[in-house]
Amino acid sequence: MARKSQNGSSVFIISLILTLIFIIWGVFFTDNLAHVTDIIYNGSIDYLGWVYLAATLFFVIFSIFLLFSRYGDIRLGKKTDRPDFNTASWLAMLFGAGMGIGIVYWGVAEPVTHYTSPPYGEPYTVEAANTAMKYTFFHWGLDPWAIYTIIGLALAFFQYNKKLPASISSAFYPMLGDRIYGPIGKTIDILSIFATVFGIATSLGLGAMQVTAGMHDIFGVPNGLIVQLIVIAVATVLFTISINTGLERGIQYLSNAAMILSFAIMLAILILGPTLTVIKVFFNTTGLYISDFIHMSLRLQPFGTGEWIASWTLFYWAWWIAWAPFVGMFIARVSKGRTIREFVIGVLIFPTLGTCLWMSIFGGSALELVQNTGNHDLATHITENVSLSIFTFFDYLPLSSLLSILGFAVVAIYYITVADTATFVLGMLSEGGTLNPSNKIKVTWGVIQSALAAVLLLAGGLEVLQTASIAAALPFTIILIVMCFSLLKGLKSEVDVQRGNKNMTRSIKN
Repeated sequence: MARKSQNGSSVFIISLILTLIFIIWGVFFTDNLAHVTDIIYNGSIDYLGWVYLAATLFFVIFSIFLLFSRYGDIRLGKKTDRPDFNTASWLAMLFGAGMGIGIVYWGVAEPVTHYTSPPYGEPYTVEAANTAMKYTFFHWGLDPWAIYTIIGLALAFFQYNKKLPASISSAFYPMLGDRIYGPIGKTIDILSIFATVFGIATSLGLGAMQVTAGMHDIFGVPNGLIVQLIVIAVATVLFTISINTGLERGIQYLSNAAMILSFAIMLAILILGPTLTVIKVFFNTTGLYISDFIHMSLRLQPFGTGEWIASWTLFYWAWWIAWAPFVGMFIARVSKGRTIREFVIGVLIFPTLGTCLWMSIFGGSALELVQNTGNHDLATHITENVSLSIFTFFDYLPLSSLLSILGFAVVAIYYITVADTATFVLGMLSEGGTLNPSNKIKVTWGVIQSALAAVLLLAGGLEVLQTASIAAALPFTIILIVMCFSLLKGLKSEVDVQRGNKNMTRSIKN
């Protein structure tokens, strides 16, 4: 226990120092940071984009293999353990941590953007609309959730079945042994914290921009930097209060509230909007998505510029991988007591269906609106001001004021939930893998995240930070691939142990 505590302390201190150095670099040498991160990012996308495609497709295949494999009946924990959270709350927390504010931010904007600038074919056509929805499903469907499935399952299995600390390095125990407590393990955990801090800080900055945009649309509040900073400050106070209520109350209640409001908005738009079109979009796009999945998964355009793929698909894959330590750690924390088959269905299948349904309702309705009005200016307004896109869309529907208020509430709750879950995960990583980190550590990381988001908004460096987060994804891609084989090795040993126990029981009975 002393070794774990000491490791946790050093990981926290080193991660904190690196974070502060990066903040100073970003504030005082923004141009230099932008130049360095651009070189790394562009190099990884241009020369190693195929690695992202191949790895992400592998994660989907591996997740599906686990679903139908002999390992599906293994329970995460003891055989007598049962889930800490009911299924509805569990799914709500998964969705909030994994997608949450992202689908609200892009639910309208991405399909319309692909409609106006498709990956191939002519814009503003029926074919462009079908392609737009197909690629929106692709970017938000199985692939990101497969990434979360892999890392979440590996962390949960080694925490609950092998009794190892709740840290990323624990997933490599079959390969590294006790070296996970040494420099190699510490390096893995520090990289995990580093990626998580900056990925979340970027999301908090973007979230503050969308919350401010919502306040501007509903209440006429100025949509400026000062208001964005005030939003971050208020949000910090709110999620600090939530942190101190614990996982079973704060995060669970927020996730449930966000999910209920999300369903209410979806149902309202389904009724008030083009209901038949939405149903057709969901079924048609699901068919296109399934039939073209392999083609989209491996599409690189070797004889073209490939600029669209780099800007969208490769960017998304790198972004999901950069988020993986945070989301995977949180999913593992709330999934004790479930079988591997339940886990894969809950983390891979249900969220994919939910996300595709959301995109069908918002994206399908928005495309119908743009097509019916024939107003290219509306499409331009949506794509050029993404923060306001969902509120712009609401303005064209009945009960627009009510929808805007509900949409604002969902954005605000998801914003708090992401910050809350992130501080919880950073606390776990910083304290040597404890499942219940101290409030002091969580509050420290919460303040740092908010300060980093505020500082980067002031410095105009959110784009730089986003690029840096993506650039850090390449080594994590390799880590995740190795993690798959480490998990497979651990599962095999678990089955062998269970078989040995059964044989021993039979011998005793005989």
